[in-house]
Amino acid sequence: MHVFLKIVLFGLLISCNNASAVDPNGYLAYCPCMGRFGNQADHFLGALAFAKAINRTLILPPWVEYRKGEIRSTQVPFDTYFQVEALGEFHRVILMSDFMQHLAPTVWPASKRISFCYMERKSLSPSKASKADCHAKDGNPFGPFWDTYNISFVSSKFYSPLNFDVHHSTMASKWQEQFPAAEWPVIPFTGAPASFPVQSENRDLHRYLRWSNTYEEMKRAFIKNKLPRGAFIGIHLRNGIDWVRACEHVRDSQQLFASPQCLGYNNERGSLYFELCLPSKELIIRQIKRLIKSVKQSNPKNEIRSIFVAADANHMLSELNTALSRMNVTVHKLNNDVPHLDLAILGSSNHFIGNCVSSFSAFVKRERDVKGLPSYFWAYPKEKERQHVRVHEEL
Repeated sequence: MHVFLKIVLFGLLISCNNASAVDPNGYLAYCPCMGRFGNQADHFLGALAFAKAINRTLILPPWVEYRKGEIRSTQVPFDTYFQVEALGEFHRVILMSDFMQHLAPTVWPASKRISFCYMERKSLSPSKASKADCHAKDGNPFGPFWDTYNISFVSSKFYSPLNFDVHHSTMASKWQEQFPAAEWPVIPFTGAPASFPVQSENRDLHRYLRWSNTYEEMKRAFIKNKLPRGAFIGIHLRNGIDWVRACEHVRDSQQLFASPQCLGYNNERGSLYFELCLPSKELIIRQIKRLIKSVKQSNPKNEIRSIFVAADANHMLSELNTALSRMNVTVHKLNNDVPHLDLAILGSSNHFIGNCVSSFSAFVKRERDVKGLPSYFWAYPKEKERQHVRVHEEL
């Protein structure tokens, strides 16, 4: 038999054995039912940390996506975007499809499927309103998520007053004591067993979240074929109408969405202000020019040659190309809307400027942190504070 074929068959055999081997410590499943990808990624890191702390195999859920013109959410397999093997370096994981196909019939039969939630969740259906239940499949994306794998629940379990903070207490042992694997082989949560934004202790787990080979190849191809040779800055702009409305809450908040990533979890690095959430076009252009000049002065051999823009609405291509034309810098974006490819490219840029409040930017920042790459935020620190620091350094 050809050597290559033997290797392939051996790999498939190992995969099948891993998929059919039962973990005596039990399993943890959950629906990533809050928000879009950025929020789900924050939750995933927390769920991964929680699964390891209570020593259960994490069942990798599909990513929940919402597409224009479609009423129900779409479930995208976890490994479409990320490598399963890389996560295995930190803790035991299994794809939800593999678990349901190979293990669920014996480990988690339909008659034993009990959903977990902190407390009663009100039903959207009047006929179910009187029953105290998690109502795990009520609404979108809850129903479509579990339906993807033909999962229904026979009853519910409330786990109050337990929580998911396993870093500052003996909470992990309390979960193990109250829900032993012998009695509860699978704990399926109606939502993610994690906080948002991601706890600071879990940020470093992003090192195990590595792009799939498909996205790695697409990223490299775009950088090689579409961007001029040389260094480039990746920028993320949030300026869609939904985001503009969200930023109105800045005036009444100490923190908003992912803002702890630059302000600190206790606002130890500053307070929230409007420009941090929605910087003006003029500020964006000034900050990009300032970074280009700074890189040129500090590293002339690696000058910035291009800007890659990811945005939820206005990419500002015309404004940026006009503003940067004399600096011999060109501006680029993807031809099609592929958010995850945006993320992969931003993560590999020589420099990155993101939105402090955005969880989409936060994903890029965490990836770059574990790679040791530089990142910055729009309007942070405030321009007046930046000028004060510069004068102080000169003095």
